[in-house]
Amino acid sequence: MRIQTLLLAAICGIAGLTGCRGDRDGGDTATAGAQRPVDAVLLPARHLRDDDLVAFVRDSVPAPLHAQLQQAWSEGRSRWPLEELPLHGQLPRMIAALSAPDAEATLLAAFDRQFTGADGELRKAIETLAAFGVQYVTNNPDLDDIQRDREIQRLVALSRWAVQAPLTDRERARAALATLCAAARATGLDSDAAMGEAGMDESLRRLSGFLAAVRTVLADYGLDLDASLAALDVTLERQTGDHAQLRVRYPLAGEAIDVRVEIERHGRQWYRSDRLRRATAATGRDGASAVPR
Repeated sequence: MRIQTLLLAAICGIAGLTGCRGDRDGGDTATAGAQRPVDAVLLPARHLRDDDLVAFVRDSVPAPLHAQLQQAWSEGRSRWPLEELPLHGQLPRMIAALSAPDAEATLLAAFDRQFTGADGELRKAIETLAAFGVQYVTNNPDLDDIQRDREIQRLVALSRWAVQAPLTDRERARAALATLCAAARATGLDSDAAMGEAGMDESLRRLSGFLAAVRTVLADYGLDLDASLAALDVTLERQTGDHAQLRVRYPLAGEAIDVRVEIERHGRQWYRSDRLRRATAATGRDGASAVPR
């Protein structure tokens, strides 16, 4: 696996998943569920800030859907919420590469071969990937206008950051590999079979530590998600019965992100509509059976 793929997948994946994160001190929603519309963003986001993927899933979907996701995971039909990440299918391979006994030396040697004197080449590669990504999102029929706008804003912000980031700095790479390799080995999840055997909750518990390590690495490269998203602002724009729209604003990599998020209420709690659709699809069930009112 090319070291560029490891690094860029980590950047896009973790920054993407944590694109809307809330304050740790946002009230009592951590135990009560998302009872206000704005908590549909703030509560799962807070769990990500706390590096708690188990709680993130628990409060991102209603209990019946959560049970179906656990079953689908145990049967090998789903790895949600990992499926929210770019290149999610390569995650076990990435962890395996980072977990190898000589990973630090092997991957640093690969870094030296691929990155030494390649600043210009890397910038061009990032620009090409960003242009391709924007084109893909623009033409993706599975996205509505709100989702398309949200993904393009985030992609542009991250690509502008990546072009300027010190991605060819060898000492940073050495430190990043030491952090990531230790975290990857601690998961014990170096294959899809290992994730299946551990089960959804245990896999997510172990991967939470890896999430924390990636965030540490990103901060060292100048993408401090905690600092940049401390100014997160979520407001209710409109509500009609059990459906509503939120406006979410936050700085990301020096860019001002201003997006809309559709949410819906099931029982007494609110959830992101796009996340519910993807989670339901991951179970192989239709929306009516997976997300009852």
